[in-house]
Amino acid sequence: MLDELLRRMSNHIPASLEADRRFPEAAVLLPITRSEEPELVLTLRAQGLSTHGGEVAFPGGRRDPEDPDLIFTALREAQEEIGLPPGLVEVIGPLSPLISLHGLKVTPFVGLIPDYVEYHANDAEIAAVFTVPLEFFRQDPRDHTHRIDYQGRSWYVPSYRYGEYKIWGLSAIMIVELVNLLFDAGISLHKPPERFIQN
Repeated sequence: MLDELLRRMSNHIPASLEADRRFPEAAVLLPITRSEEPELVLTLRAQGLSTHGGEVAFPGGRRDPEDPDLIFTALREAQEEIGLPPGLVEVIGPLSPLISLHGLKVTPFVGLIPDYVEYHANDAEIAAVFTVPLEFFRQDPRDHTHRIDYQGRSWYVPSYRYGEYKIWGLSAIMIVELVNLLFDAGISLHKPPERFIQN
């Protein structure tokens, strides 16, 4: 599966985003374990944070002025948040950038990591680090769907339930792009699913 991901990522052209340059930039890392059944690494953000507190997210954050590029930002934040050493990450490419509710232009980067990493959550920011098999998302096992009207069109964003965790919003949009790329899953963000529940 990972060989196929590498091949497909090398040919993947992320959607461009004609965003106003005034949007501050941010980057997140989608870490995938190098294992027979690859898993995505996600975090549960600490409750007290000013943005996205108590939500599931990929490790990442705002670009610092001294960051040479957004890949550096994603790797730096992953190290700060979950103790993932940058040297263990093989970045294989970007997914499409998105604008967050808080006005950040967020660029996701897919990276391969060993499956033996011991994570050290930064308690001030991260309440938990957990993994979800990529295969889990392949069948689009959505709990329900959020309709978001944005930039003149409707987005139908899945919300997934994995154990005690709810995966939705920007993280779910990134996951949809990833599983569509890897599995030809054909999950549409712009057409309501058959069992659409409007929120």
